[in-house]
Amino acid sequence: VQLQASGGGLVQAGGSLTLSCLDSGRRFTNYAMGWFRQAPGKEREFVAAISWSGSSTADSVKGRFTISRDNARNTVYLQMNSLKPEDTAVYYCAVRVLPGSTMSDPHDYGYWGQGTLVTVSS
Repeated sequence: VQLQASGGGLVQAGGSLTLSCLDSGRRFTNYAMGWFRQAPGKEREFVAAISWSGSSTADSVKGRFTISRDNARNTVYLQMNSLKPEDTAVYYCAVRVLPGSTMSDPHDYGYWGQGTLVTVSS
């Protein structure tokens, strides 16, 4: 397993969680990384991504979620604040392997982690 996502759980609306994505193989330090989520019955959607030149965040989570990385720990984080019930989903991290025009296209990503479930209760 190359990417290991963790940190999900059950939280009340308005609460916070921090997700972690560990690159256990230390292969992707120089790659852009992204977080996506998939709610039941919905398509996988972009949440945030980070590269050497900056980061990008989906409008739906802007101002509430922050992506960061610690290359010394081979880990990418997703700090999630002010969580809402609509944030409930399985969250996945992935490596951006194709140089697409945007950072939000899941087809440009590979080496998907196993996902971690975030449940936000109202």
